[in-house]
Amino acid sequence: MVEVRRVAVEETYPLRAKVLRNGGPPEAARLTGDDLPGVATYAAYDADGELIGCVGLFLEACPDLAEHPRKGWRIRGMATADGWRGKGVGAEVLRAALDHVVAEGGGLVWCNARTPAVPFYERAGFQEIGEPWDDPEIGPHVRMWRAV
Repeated sequence: MVEVRRVAVEETYPLRAKVLRNGGPPEAARLTGDDLPGVATYAAYDADGELIGCVGLFLEACPDLAEHPRKGWRIRGMATADGWRGKGVGAEVLRAALDHVVAEGGGLVWCNARTPAVPFYERAGFQEIGEPWDDPEIGPHVRMWRAV
């Protein structure tokens, strides 16, 4: 049983640091804008109350779709704990984020996806836009988006 709920972003820093920042200290997972109004953070917990997945949702227009009149939402800090990948945890926190966007009137949802995560986002209805690039600190990425 997995429970997904909205949380304070600081609750997700240890998992984000472990998964997204090569096991660095929790403060390494802090993203610019984490504390801005309108940012929503969702987390998944297992039956023992352990944090096993998370996602952040930021109000930010997609640079590749700037001409689109709909509100932009950016997914950042999405992570799933070791041992829980491939079990639907990521899909659950992503669903919570997309439900949040619907509740806020809809819009465009986008992310800079690590290339191994592209099939995950495609299953959720996202499509690639723009050219792939390599982030020297965290590897190859591609921008993806979908309307909600």
